[in-house]
Amino acid sequence: MNIHRTNTILYCNRWGATVKFYRDRVKLLVLLQKAWFVEFQLTDNSCLSVADAAHTSIDSAGGAGLTLSWSVEDIDAVHGRMLADGLHVSPFTVTWGSRAFYLFDPEGNRIEIWARP
Repeated sequence: MNIHRTNTILYCNRWGATVKFYRDRVKLLVLLQKAWFVEFQLTDNSCLSVADAAHTSIDSAGGAGLTLSWSVEDIDAVHGRMLADGLHVSPFTVTWGSRAFYLFDPEGNRIEIWARP
């Protein structure tokens, strides 16, 4: 199997707040926006979508059992910008030899931001 593109879809009860979080607070680029579905670009071949669970056949997991893990180049700059923007981010930790910090979206999904040493 040769996968060309990935897309993680979050089914949300707090859809509007979650869309605003990723668009306005995390500042992800919107690739597609429909009445109840928004797709954000993470990388050239990877996306994150947020779907309003009220319009789907799949319920929200409410953040249970899910971590979005994103590797970044300048973790200090990302952490500083998120703090300056008023996001609730954790202090830095070391996880598997990499520096990391965490935050949660309005739906309760955990986001891990990390960088290699």
